[in-house]
Amino acid sequence: MSNLEPKIPGISLNYVVPTPEPELLTGVPVFLGLTLSPEEGEEPKKLSLVSHFQQYFGQAEGYLADAIAGFFANGGRLCYVIALSDNTLASLQQGLEASEVLENVDLVCVPDIMLGAEAQIIEMQQAILKHCEQKGDRFAILDAWNIADVEKLNQQRRELASHNGALYAPWLQVESRDDYIPPCGHIAGIYASSDRTIGVHSAPANIPLDGVLNLSFSLTFTEQAQLNPQTAGGINCIRSFPGRGMRVWGVRTLSPITEWQYINVRRLFLTFGRWVNRNLADTVFEPNAFPLWVRLQRELSVYCESLWREGALQGTTPDEAFYVKCNAQTNPPENRERGQVVAEVGLAPTIPGEFIQLLVVQSSSGITLK
Repeated sequence: MSNLEPKIPGISLNYVVPTPEPELLTGVPVFLGLTLSPEEGEEPKKLSLVSHFQQYFGQAEGYLADAIAGFFANGGRLCYVIALSDNTLASLQQGLEASEVLENVDLVCVPDIMLGAEAQIIEMQQAILKHCEQKGDRFAILDAWNIADVEKLNQQRRELASHNGALYAPWLQVESRDDYIPPCGHIAGIYASSDRTIGVHSAPANIPLDGVLNLSFSLTFTEQAQLNPQTAGGINCIRSFPGRGMRVWGVRTLSPITEWQYINVRRLFLTFGRWVNRNLADTVFEPNAFPLWVRLQRELSVYCESLWREGALQGTTPDEAFYVKCNAQTNPPENRERGQVVAEVGLAPTIPGEFIQLLVVQSSSGITLK
């Protein structure tokens, strides 16, 4: 913007230079759900304002419109919407297939499947997770059943083991309706806001939710511990804290594997894969020889160092944060005969500090914290 200040009454012209979008967008969901008049074979619609939903679709039958409103209210800036003809597995699979053309999308939200029965919900959520795993570049934000029963919620979680998804509870009350809605849209907005202000490596948790009046049920610390154990994937709880509002209080995937239990760690690696596919696609069909190995090692190392400088990787030096190998050792003759080029990459992602421990020391001088 220009620094010229008007000196006399009249019209002044300020020039605003728009901030360019990053090369690789993150925090961009595709929402799939029910609208009043979906067109057969309707293509995905791009939304950059909440008002675009009514412009394209009019109204929604279930939770879709409120989920998208929650996305924009919590910091989301761009999403895509695909209207489903009905709330069946076949329609969902058709919509997921239609979404595959969307290169910017890295999140999937389907709030309206929560209108079905429990068994149907599980079947459709499993289909979403399978889609994310097959695509290899997307992460599903799933909704827990709207029940205050820890054992039932854990039963749902056990049916949904996956590296590429997370489950959230409880549901949210918003101003536009009397009942409660699934939280996935609001959570997607938190992801988008956290990605934009810090980076995809930042844990989208301990962040207050905007546009939420109440929670469908409250969870105690004991109940959260049962839903979110220390050593495995779990259900991410939304908690109400006096004076601090309603906050996302969990950052777990649905993975039973310790290395993939944190959302931000998993999304960092998914984003790494998206970057590789976008920036190194032109190396396909080049001669599998030393010049190609040098190029791959150089470009991968530059990107890894940029992640380290952003704070996405641990270590005081690049050597402690990552390594890249692409040479004759990773590409022996048998690999080259199969047409394979292998670059080995190791990353040391930053891990969220979930459990902050303070040492309480009592002495003659009083009680101190260390």
